[in-house]
Amino acid sequence: MKKTHNEVSKFLSYVLRHQPEAIGLELDSEGWANIDALIAGAAGQGQSLDKQLIEAVVEGSDKKRFALSEDGLRIRAVQGHSTAKVDIAFTEKKPPDILYHGTASRFLTAILAEGLTAQSRQYVHLSADREVAIQVGQRYGTPVVLEINALAMFEQGYPFYQAENGVWLTRQVAVEFISQ
Repeated sequence: MKKTHNEVSKFLSYVLRHQPEAIGLELDSEGWANIDALIAGAAGQGQSLDKQLIEAVVEGSDKKRFALSEDGLRIRAVQGHSTAKVDIAFTEKKPPDILYHGTASRFLTAILAEGLTAQSRQYVHLSADREVAIQVGQRYGTPVVLEINALAMFEQGYPFYQAENGVWLTRQVAVEFISQ
């Protein structure tokens, strides 16, 4: 049975962000994996992948979750890692005045009490686009979009980074920088 691009994308997210060891895959500290090793590891778990399918998923992804190396031999997830083996060296960058975080309404009480934390990931993910934040929040239930006073955070010494796909990253967001 032929896998859809969405199914392949979910599988790639799982192994490149969270569980490379599930298919015996090694990631370097920047999150890069050898594509041939990925294909072989996937095959060992009954997942049929080939280089053309992987390239099509990378190129066709509207969220640009993955990147291919310049030589086309390696792939990585551009952000969202929960594995401690990966620590991409992002360059600190000044954020726009306001960024957005999409979440589900059921998490709102905890967020407004404790702020935003990376949870099992390495960073809190923020968007410069309110519509993207709504889409993210919908994945978890009734969406709520929070406004983050990113520039004020940055001016108080909180570092921000921007992944290759445009997602803004920071380690945490204190309550005083969050509004609905």
